[in-house]
Amino acid sequence: MFRLPVIYTCFPGGKHKVLTMSYDDGRKEDYRLVELFNKHGIKGTFNLNSGILDDPRRIPVSEYKALYAGHEVACHTFTHPTIARSPLDQVAQQVLADRRGLEELMGYPVRGLAYPNGSYSQDIIRMLPALGIRHARIVPTTGGFNMPDNFLEWAGTCHHNGPLMEKAREFAALNKSQYLYMMYVWGHSYEFTDRDNWHVIEEFCEFIGGRDDIWYATNIEIVDYMEDAARLQFTAAGDKVYNPNAQSIWIQVELRGEPKRILEIPGGQTVPIL
Repeated sequence: MFRLPVIYTCFPGGKHKVLTMSYDDGRKEDYRLVELFNKHGIKGTFNLNSGILDDPRRIPVSEYKALYAGHEVACHTFTHPTIARSPLDQVAQQVLADRRGLEELMGYPVRGLAYPNGSYSQDIIRMLPALGIRHARIVPTTGGFNMPDNFLEWAGTCHHNGPLMEKAREFAALNKSQYLYMMYVWGHSYEFTDRDNWHVIEEFCEFIGGRDDIWYATNIEIVDYMEDAARLQFTAAGDKVYNPNAQSIWIQVELRGEPKRILEIPGGQTVPIL
């Protein structure tokens, strides 16, 4: 009788929890928010409109590359229209123009989107892959920590004006390693100024940052990792695995009567499991 292991996908380092943040519009409060994220090792995706250049409340586009280094810059459409009301060809132009503008500034492919005004349709979702978009965030939240079924209709856990600390404490306490958990927080940095409540995000970052059991990732890092993990190739016996990707992927291996093991599968290598 051969031995059949139970194999689970892990996040980098063998972790089973990931935290990601998503903030829109590129207002000047992002200076303070990015500094706070950097201090606590937290990563965010910043959704920006490269076609809005005349708003003095916004960060100059010339500063994007330096400010958002180590984070992800994603689209928010070129001029922030309510796109569900727009013809599809105009939506395509809004997304592609924003991609081109942001890519020229950042120097890398921009592959994410936050739907402006929370506006989208199923026709838009179906079109996005052809426009080079791999993930897109919606406004409604789940209150939970599950991975999304569709990264192009990606619902967060909560807005930062929701039950943020309650969710953070619940997330920190999760310990069942047979599941993958994600906490996803979104908002606009100017809301902290408008509501005079910067202490909300400061308390959150201080509490949740710098933990050994959490992967801190941008939206696109999660998408890329999960797609790479799905490309692992296992033998029928489950005794070996080949990683055709460039980056390492981690798995958890459980065999009855033995302690569970965390294995790193380096890119381009075949690794024995048993």
